[in-house]
Amino acid sequence: MGEITTFEQLKRNIQSVIDLLAIRKLKEANIRLKSIQEHIEVILDTTSDDLTLVEVSKYQVLVQHLQQKIFQSE
Repeated sequence: MGEITTFEQLKRNIQSVIDLLAIRKLKEANIRLKSIQEHIEVILDTTSDDLTLVEVSKYQVLVQHLQQKIFQSE
């Protein structure tokens, strides 16, 4: 049940980054993305559940895509 909360929090945090990108606050978005990436790494390091790993990897790809968008915009 903790993972549902974790994934919901990841989703909210990523949405906040998307919102920041929309208003061109690139620095703040990048800082939040780094924090999200660290959180994802912790989840990857501490879980062995295949379904959790698959779900986390989706967020990891999204974070990488958002980071590329930030770097292209700078």
